[in-house]
Amino acid sequence: MANPLEPRDARVARMFTVRLVESPMPTGSRDPDILLAWLLDSMGLVRRKSDGFSIDDDQGALHRMMSQTFIAEPLKGWDAKSISEVSGLSQTGIHHQIVKLRESGIISTQTDDRWHVYVLRGGSMSASMELISAQAKVILNQRLGVLSSYISESEERMVVPCEEEEYGFRIEVAEPRALVEGEDLLDALVRELGLNGERAKQGDELSRKLLEELAGSGNAVSLLALSEKFGESRSRVQRSIERMRAAGIVERVPMLERLAQDIYAGLMRQSDARGEGWLMTRGGLGRLEESVSNSLIRGVRKKSLDSDKVQEILGPVDINTQRILLNTLGGRMPYGIRIGGKDGVAVREGVMRKVERTLRRMRTVAQRLDDALADNED
Repeated sequence: MANPLEPRDARVARMFTVRLVESPMPTGSRDPDILLAWLLDSMGLVRRKSDGFSIDDDQGALHRMMSQTFIAEPLKGWDAKSISEVSGLSQTGIHHQIVKLRESGIISTQTDDRWHVYVLRGGSMSASMELISAQAKVILNQRLGVLSSYISESEERMVVPCEEEEYGFRIEVAEPRALVEGEDLLDALVRELGLNGERAKQGDELSRKLLEELAGSGNAVSLLALSEKFGESRSRVQRSIERMRAAGIVERVPMLERLAQDIYAGLMRQSDARGEGWLMTRGGLGRLEESVSNSLIRGVRKKSLDSDKVQEILGPVDINTQRILLNTLGGRMPYGIRIGGKDGVAVREGVMRKVERTLRRMRTVAQRLDDALADNED
């Protein structure tokens, strides 16, 4: 007879799905609760409500269930009834958490005389994390291989060095699912990498369109240009792009080809508003070589400047000095978005480096958790 408290789909094999979220490591901590919370966070299984690593009831049912069952007795063979008795969770709550744990690869299922019982994979958190790590890397490498086929090769794309600031890595790893009606392989890939976001509406193709546009472009493209091309608000485009940046697929770079154009616009605007004296002092021209500043002032006075002439005059001036000049003129360095490599292979390698770094941290913390539990038993 089937266990009445067993999840309804217990007999259905769950497809592997895990979200990898790079977080600062809990340096020096030996508290099992803190280490477990960090691991669950790094797999996107709980939502942290505060920045610290304090553990309380708000941390969620999953943490409580894990610590009282699979962490306490990894190979006991827990069924829904015994989990409920220990953790106090309802059948619905247990079902919800078991689904997440099975999909992410933390626990596995076995049938015992028609009863379904669950164990921590490998018998310890470190062993479970080793298995998850190996599985995640193989699956994601395969999925990124599919993505790479859509990325055009372009040496020109990478001429400008990337100045991407530290950006929290976040990506979903999932086995290929059955295609939804009306979608193709790229649609499915965008969905399974988490690039559509958690609340994506059916038929929303913005992320797919943006990725396709950037994958085929040899130059960085501004958010404004992307917004205008697809008729979407800048904020929607930016949210989608930020998910791709977090996944390491695209990156933000300065658009140096627009620097002279923006400096020209700033010179003419500030000349009309504040005059030549301001340009030489607070406008920043006085910090340049005299020949350069004189040429710019003369062009402003005669109204003979254009962006090409500004670029020619500023040719001997290094890029950082040009950026400072643009800032003092009241402008901002223009940035654009490009795919994160000269070709699909480079993009895949870049993402996989971030994945390995994140998984290495998770394996380290999982081992520390096992060691802390062993010390507490002693």
